[in-house]
Amino acid sequence: MKHPTLMQHLLAWVLGALLLVWASFIVVGYRTGIHEADELTDGHLASVASLLLSQSGGIFVLPREPLASSLPSMQGHDYQQSLSIVVWDATGQVLTRTGDAPRPPFGPGAGFADLQLGDPPGEWRTYAQWDEPQRTRRVMVLLSVKERDELVQDIAEQMAMPGLWLLPVIALALGFAIRRGLRPLHELSRDVRELDTTQSTMLQSAHPQREFKAVVDSINTLLERQHAALTRERQVAGELAHELRTPLASVALHARSLRGPLSDAEREASLARLEQEALRAGEVLAHLLALARASRTELAEAAQPLDLSELARRVVGEYAQTAFDSGHELAFAGPTSHPFAGHAVLLELALRNLIENALRHTPRGTTVEVQIDPAGPWVQVCDNGHQGVAQDPQHAHASLDPRPGLGLGLGHRVIEKIAAIHKAHLAQVPPPAGFDTCYRITFQPR
Repeated sequence: MKHPTLMQHLLAWVLGALLLVWASFIVVGYRTGIHEADELTDGHLASVASLLLSQSGGIFVLPREPLASSLPSMQGHDYQQSLSIVVWDATGQVLTRTGDAPRPPFGPGAGFADLQLGDPPGEWRTYAQWDEPQRTRRVMVLLSVKERDELVQDIAEQMAMPGLWLLPVIALALGFAIRRGLRPLHELSRDVRELDTTQSTMLQSAHPQREFKAVVDSINTLLERQHAALTRERQVAGELAHELRTPLASVALHARSLRGPLSDAEREASLARLEQEALRAGEVLAHLLALARASRTELAEAAQPLDLSELARRVVGEYAQTAFDSGHELAFAGPTSHPFAGHAVLLELALRNLIENALRHTPRGTTVEVQIDPAGPWVQVCDNGHQGVAQDPQHAHASLDPRPGLGLGLGHRVIEKIAAIHKAHLAQVPPPAGFDTCYRITFQPR
């Protein structure tokens, strides 16, 4: 489906509005022409009648040939009209008459009138007047309504005619003006189309129009965010690829060694090592999937309202059995409800990473606590692992996860990515009383 251009859209609306105004002007001009032509004709009739009343004793002599043919300058003149005149005395006797109009009846009235005269009857516009105050002569001037209407039509058309050729001229002028006015937008579109999003180039603000400044700034902000996100993801992907390369190589090595002659103890050690490296590779892949999910959420999904306290309590409850099996105490400290706007899946993923790191890298007897402060606002995971070691040194490493962990770096890279999506940051902060390690995600105040 071919979409219309912005120029076509603007031109269609402008021409539509112009056509409406133009049609209104044409109608008003046509009606005004009719009205003014009627006034002109009536004024002409009244003028002729007044002129004849000021004449004394004159009679009309029928010309041997029509006046129009004897005066070449008047031949075919658009506004030449065939007037008929009748003059009566006070008793109704016709003193003189001229013109093609049938003889009208005599009456005492004066002024304008529309009469049906002749056989078959035709409509005539008339004006009658007495010579005041003597009232010895009555003059009537007549004009065929058909001839008058032809004149009216001609005048009305002459008044409306400029609008008929004005519309296409204005349409062409508007099309050129809109096309020229949209040139900066076309140039901006070309600059945006030519941008290489894989490079750290910014859109140049070489557009003087004030309206484009916000657009250019927004595009550059998006490009900066994209470049920063790509840089972070390249760094994390490189580190994860390096971490993944080591366990995969170890898996291949131990799998190859199982084919050779080994004692039972060596075979069991190789199998155990193979299992550990496979689990380590699985963790790396899990972090890769977490990064991919975070990136997709950042681009495709909008933040949704949620209850951060309820989410944290649910995650703590899901790890309760794991903490019990490893000899840890897992707790939650925070308000009953904390309304928040964010991505629930990503926030849950970040909390899971922090809790898993605390459970994995602390000994038995350690207390791990998830804390929330709406005033901060922040959420943090604290533990007292060092205090647990001091209290029970003989079991200091008894509950540590036997798998060779990835360390805090890679998991925290995932958390930092999630925090950045929520305009927050992850940092290790001074722990509260009773704890010695604390990692906090601090959000922007609302």
